[in-house]
Amino acid sequence: MAKYVAAVDQGTTSTRCMIFDHSGKVISIDQKEHEQIYPKAGWVEHDPMEIWEATQGVVKNAVAKADAQPGDIVAVGVTNQRETTIVWDRKTGKPFSNAIVWQDTRTDQICNHLAQDGGQDRFRSKVGLPLATYFSAPKIMWMLENVQGLRAAAEHGDAIFGTIDTWEIWWLTGGPKGGAHVTDVTNASRTMLMDLETLDWDGKILDIMGIPRQMLPRVVPSSDPDAWGFTAKGGPFSDAIPVCGDLGDQQAALVGQTCFSPGEAKNTYGTGCFMLLNTGTEPVPSKSGLLTTLGYKVGDQSAVYCLEGSIAITGALVQLLRDNLKMIEKSTDVSELAGTVEDNGGIYFVPAFSGLYAPYWRNDARGVIVGLTRYINRGHIARAALEATAFQTREVLDAMEKDSGVQLKALKVDGGMVVNDLLMQFQADILGVPAVRPMVAETTALGAAYAAGLAQGFWGSLDDLRQNWQIDKTWEPRMDAQTREKLYKGWLKAVTRTFDWVE
Repeated sequence: MAKYVAAVDQGTTSTRCMIFDHSGKVISIDQKEHEQIYPKAGWVEHDPMEIWEATQGVVKNAVAKADAQPGDIVAVGVTNQRETTIVWDRKTGKPFSNAIVWQDTRTDQICNHLAQDGGQDRFRSKVGLPLATYFSAPKIMWMLENVQGLRAAAEHGDAIFGTIDTWEIWWLTGGPKGGAHVTDVTNASRTMLMDLETLDWDGKILDIMGIPRQMLPRVVPSSDPDAWGFTAKGGPFSDAIPVCGDLGDQQAALVGQTCFSPGEAKNTYGTGCFMLLNTGTEPVPSKSGLLTTLGYKVGDQSAVYCLEGSIAITGALVQLLRDNLKMIEKSTDVSELAGTVEDNGGIYFVPAFSGLYAPYWRNDARGVIVGLTRYINRGHIARAALEATAFQTREVLDAMEKDSGVQLKALKVDGGMVVNDLLMQFQADILGVPAVRPMVAETTALGAAYAAGLAQGFWGSLDDLRQNWQIDKTWEPRMDAQTREKLYKGWLKAVTRTFDWVE
């Protein structure tokens, strides 16, 4: 009998494969980082072939570590950094250029041009998103305009587009030899091209943007009993396993946290920070700068929608302290450094390195440190960097409560930064609600495994998945309300100092 489900988790800075058993326990894991390419200020790229090579390596290693024999793995799920855009040759698999990463801001002029007719919310009623450099569609437009020979290849049907999930699934299921060209509803909802009601590409928006429909993958459920293909026998899994789960990373974390009821929310602390609130089977339009997005879709059941608050820079700010400023040797050192001081010393660090995402959507913003005096030392800067994550999360939560009318009782937290006690305690303090970490903190890969396992009957229902969820630690708020509001007021003031920096 099959014992495991595998998840390929392709993130912004690394790729990993995790293998889970029926209880949701991690059996094995292997991970590899890939290069971050910065050709110009504001440009961020990845090498798609490097990512595929890393994927093959981590899959082989994870399978070997699990001592998994043919037949032991029942299904494969994929989860991915969303919005990152690749266009490649359907016959050879060769990319036409590097991938343009979700953080990249080169498309700001394209977004401004599109906004001249109808403003930043021109397509929001259809797609749930504002016009912003974050999403895939402007990146496709930039490639079609700037990559030599691409438009002709796209119109002939030779050039195909995908976010990273599509790229990974295409290669896992055979690549140029009949690989499945698909994306799920959650990833499709991040392109700015999918109609939230029909769950298919919107022909009118494609025409406005000049994107040939034949470039686009087929939109499928997140958990699909009709597997899109099987892993190639000579490939990294070495066995034919159905590939039938696909979720964007934040939606995967929502599923991994079993936020299956309207009003349940999770926040993932990674390179960026992403809070999702389940709003049920009807899309909820946002009046507060949030995104209306797909949460998940299981087979032929109704799609579940979310409100999302996306924060561009959280964990990446710690990486800046480590790599650019050389203030710490490794990311985990930030907590010890921040712990050398009792508070932020009156400074705020607003990391608007690629503009501000929710709830502002300001492409013209850039990062600032405000409130500097001679009293400030490295510890205060480290502490302000951690607090920035918590303050930005508070802004998003306020917007969610305003849009949905739901008052959050507790926040489920996951991702790489939730091992940081100082950050999690400050998060609970500044929100005024408990922060709750599950036993399996890496819920992104778990959610992809759940999607694949559900499709193959490895788990029978969403209730089975709820049984797996267990609390590891809870941080209760300790800060008095007056201090909380004073600190938050200072943050909001600091954010305004980032506006209008880019002319």
